[in-house]
Amino acid sequence: MKSTTKLVALAALICAPSAWAAPVFTTFEAVSLGAAGLTPTVDAFRAAISGPRREINWDGVPDARADPNALPADFFNATSPRGVVFSTPGTGFLVSANAGLPTPTLFGFGSDFAAFSAQRLFTAVDSNITDVRFYVPGTLNPATTSAFGVVFTDVEVADLTQLEFFDAADVLIYSRYVQPGGNQGFSFLGATVTDGSVGRVRITAGLNTIRANGQLGNPNDDVVVMDDFIYAEPTRTHDVPEPSGLALAGLALMGALIGSLRRRGKSVRQSGDPFNMRP
Repeated sequence: MKSTTKLVALAALICAPSAWAAPVFTTFEAVSLGAAGLTPTVDAFRAAISGPRREINWDGVPDARADPNALPADFFNATSPRGVVFSTPGTGFLVSANAGLPTPTLFGFGSDFAAFSAQRLFTAVDSNITDVRFYVPGTLNPATTSAFGVVFTDVEVADLTQLEFFDAADVLIYSRYVQPGGNQGFSFLGATVTDGSVGRVRITAGLNTIRANGQLGNPNDDVVVMDDFIYAEPTRTHDVPEPSGLALAGLALMGALIGSLRRRGKSVRQSGDPFNMRP
């Protein structure tokens, strides 16, 4: 009886999703006062992405969708399909204006921010939080990604700016703070995942907020904005993951075990000894 119990427990463990490999994250991070110093790490992250990748550098956003006009949350899934939709507890999103337009560049904070890829930057409005959800590009089909990274500018305070990665069930599976790059400096944080996938990323950018061009939520806290987003091509989310070879073996073992127990029960009933106590 003990052997049967052990086999049942082993088969259940093999078949259980929790027994499958846990997500493993590889982190890429760097800081630099200039774009050139950050580029090797950003390029290494690009190279680590297996398969196609997507990038958003904000510079192709038309003037009509840039500061002082709001950027639609689904711009990079509906207008320029790249498989991401943004949300925020704030009032919307802004992309900074190009030089030569009536609106000042860099959200009006030219002594604080700099552009990694000239010349536009990105921020949530009235909030320091941006949530990024993934979709099959150009559709409303939920998707996941295997890599995501962001270039930040003006991270001056440690343990405020961070990335949080959630799986397709919206369970937190990875988080890390962004290293301070200093005033007008750059910070990069990205991660690739194996044996797992990412359905949502929450970006917390500093502690302060931008309310409008040249207007902060308060005059004291660290204000941080974003430049390039780099991520692996979003792929469609499957409700039931394909079982691994180990899981398939467990299913086979479970089936054989159930068959054996049924035969054993039939034999006991035919013997007339319901407790199988005969010598």
